[in-house]
Amino acid sequence: MLDLLIKFSAFLVAILVLVTVHEFGHFWVARRLGVKVLRFSIGFGKPLLTWRRRDDPTEYVIAAIPAGGYVKMLDEREEPVPEAELPQAFNRQKLWVRSAIVAAGPVFNFLFALLLYWLLFMAGQSGLKPEIGEVTRGSIAAEAGFESGDLVLAVDDRPTPTWSAFWLTTLSEGISGDDLSVRVQDHDGSEQVRVLDGEHLATLEPGQGFLDAIGLHRASPVIPAVIGEIVPGDPAAEAGLEVGDQVLQIDGVAIDDWQQLVQIVQAHPDQRLDMTVQRGRDQLSLAIRPRSAEVDGEPSGRIGAGVQIPDDLLAEQEVRVLYGPVEAAGQAARRVVDVSVLTLQIVGKMLVGTASVENISSPIGIANAAGQTASYGLGSFVQFLALLSVSLGLINLFPIPVLDGGHLLYFAIEGVIRRPIPEALQEQGQRIGIALLISLMTLAFYVDIARFLK
Repeated sequence: MLDLLIKFSAFLVAILVLVTVHEFGHFWVARRLGVKVLRFSIGFGKPLLTWRRRDDPTEYVIAAIPAGGYVKMLDEREEPVPEAELPQAFNRQKLWVRSAIVAAGPVFNFLFALLLYWLLFMAGQSGLKPEIGEVTRGSIAAEAGFESGDLVLAVDDRPTPTWSAFWLTTLSEGISGDDLSVRVQDHDGSEQVRVLDGEHLATLEPGQGFLDAIGLHRASPVIPAVIGEIVPGDPAAEAGLEVGDQVLQIDGVAIDDWQQLVQIVQAHPDQRLDMTVQRGRDQLSLAIRPRSAEVDGEPSGRIGAGVQIPDDLLAEQEVRVLYGPVEAAGQAARRVVDVSVLTLQIVGKMLVGTASVENISSPIGIANAAGQTASYGLGSFVQFLALLSVSLGLINLFPIPVLDGGHLLYFAIEGVIRRPIPEALQEQGQRIGIALLISLMTLAFYVDIARFLK
């Protein structure tokens, strides 16, 4: 229940912040260009809170449904406008003024993301060293000559100080199909250049598993097989395992680390395993039968136990990246461009059928991600906000009627034919746009529900 509350609260904060930024863009530019704004609303439906400021014609509203917002401007197409106020009506403005007001929402989302990334880069970000562990045999990485122990320094001359930076740069550069030059420091301390084949990269599914698909896995420290968590009612609890127990043997095989324990458990669903564990000064013998769970269509053993991570284990793997104000601005701009280009490339691949629709998310998936990042700390949540702000800006620029991009498309056509598109045609386009958005949202909900059920 608490986890659900955290996710909902984080989602609500994220949506309210980003919608406010977006609508403030429309509001601020409209006011600066002489258009009268009648209402600035965060949320839809019944107003919960309404106020006005002295000598300000705008009504400010917080409404009941926090699923968006809107800025209502003076417009003859919606209601009669007094003759004295006609110069302030949106529909009476020049084409460039209307275009600037509509484009301001997405632009403010990009600027907000830029600000957040700039603050993050100046505050410093922690991450894991981009050190290569296992290299999959026969993979693209193996063909390029990657070896266990390689420390990644740069991708196409772009520094990659952390594993996440390595992943993002490799994904954003590699998805285009060009060869990638990866500069590494090998286990002898010498710098080498490994070249990943672009044609093979272009065939891979973009996403979190991109480096795995290349054949590259991050070097992991050895984690002792010490129990850190027990799920009540699961096999570990039924067998008598306790938090703090260290597994020494399974069926007579010595257990060196947690990964080995996991592999043995997964390989023996519904089969008895005899364990020897160290509990304080005593060694105990326990019998456990892993419960079977389907993973990728195959049975896999589960016992309902989590690992205990030593406090100092990740210290050697962690690096902290800190930039000055000027350099941070450049890094922030590059990050916004990377995320934007990558998002558009993935959308393009989904449209032509070369990328899975699992790359899209509904509010369910966004809420889950918001809750997870919030639980990791303020820095992770701010980074999530920046990413979501870029996505919101891009989505609103898609040339779909009812979105800002659809209005800009209408304005572009108006600029070519030298007259506004007939209102009846615009209304027909609006209906088509709403149908498209409902279809897309339905698909996103289906993908998220299927993902969680799986």
